[in-house]
Amino acid sequence: MSAPEHVRALLQDADWGRRLQGVEQCRHLPPTAAMTLLKEVITDRNARVRYAAVSQLGNMRGLSPEQKQELLPLLRERLYGDTEPDVQAAAADALAGLGLQEAYEDLERAYRESPEWLVKFSVVAGLGVLGDARVYPLLLEALASENELLQLAAIGALADLGDARAVPELGALVHHADWQVRLRVAQALHRLDSPEAEPFLATLAQDEVAIVAAAARGNGE
Repeated sequence: MSAPEHVRALLQDADWGRRLQGVEQCRHLPPTAAMTLLKEVITDRNARVRYAAVSQLGNMRGLSPEQKQELLPLLRERLYGDTEPDVQAAAADALAGLGLQEAYEDLERAYRESPEWLVKFSVVAGLGVLGDARVYPLLLEALASENELLQLAAIGALADLGDARAVPELGALVHHADWQVRLRVAQALHRLDSPEAEPFLATLAQDEVAIVAAAARGNGE
């Protein structure tokens, strides 16, 4: 059998472990062939297989805009319709990672309506690479969250977005009680590369935690 036929046989095996192996082997196929096969198992009865397939689709390179559009409704269905939070989260990652700006409203809805913190986290973490200016207010909302993981994700996403408006919002966290937050802020301010960030970086350069101070000086990226 050719490689795609071999992988297809694995994906159709009754043993979910073999199907999972087939998903992994899709990494070695050309993008179009891999996408065709992965689409067949994103509704697999086993959640681990679905998760692996959705995650891999979100990380695929070399897909055309038309192919990405073909994936849009399939990933939306996993975001809203899957029973497993980790698969929903993987779908959010995939929609953002593929740069599907048409999915922004879906991602915002998932953030606001999902009771699962993992889904919310995946939405926030992915918004920065979506490349859509509409994400900015939602990232500020997440930045003010009482959930520190969401806050950390928002800091990174604001740096990914590259919007200098975030500098004073991030600067407000230079005295945060958690050094990990201060570290992420220092790294994000460097990435935003704005003159407005300099006073905040100067403060962080005097931080009592050495790794934070080093990052603020540009030595901890």
